Amino acid sequence: MTSDETRILCKDGLQITKCATNKYKLRFHLENNIIYIEKIIDFPLIKLVYDLNPDVYEQTNIDKISDTEARVTLLLKHFFEDLGMPQRYSYVHMTKHVERNNITFVTKSITNEKPPGMPIDSELMPIQDLVASFDIVTPHMSSVTFDILFDKRFNIPVFVEKIIAQILFKVFTRVKQFIENIAI
Repeated sequence: MTSDETRILCKDGLQITKCATNKYKLRFHLENNIIYIEKIIDFPLIKLVYDLNPDVYEQTNIDKISDTEARVTLLLKHFFEDLGMPQRYSYVHMTKHVERNNITFVTKSITNEKPPGMPIDSELMPIQDLVASFDIVTPHMSSVTFDILFDKRFNIPVFVEKIIAQILFKVFTRVKQFIENIAI
């Protein structure tokens, strides 16, 4: 964590910080001494994130365009309905980049169309950029960093930041535990 970052959550090896207005960072490690971590970092891992969390995601779809590109549609549960906030969905184009000891997924929102099957009154989650970086530390361990930048017009109240941090903690703790407990 740098001096410019404000810690929102730090628990069980997972850290979520606020770097600037609408800019967040999530960090954790994945380790399993039985599998080669690099081999599982691909689009099926992205799908696993959603499949392990049906209480967070109402609907998910990954349309793999090529080995390095996918179009992802997610409908989140309507967490803030009682507060009068709209249900959110994410519709993104994701590209995978592989370099020596690093695998990165770069995600950009698709804003020019609404994907089929989304509720009429749902709204796009205004993610400007999302970069998921997996640094391969050893063959069995990766340092994971998600850099998330929301659109500057999107207002995120402090209490919502804390709720979202708890949801992200739950989502990625499940993925981390699943991967760390794989036994072949």
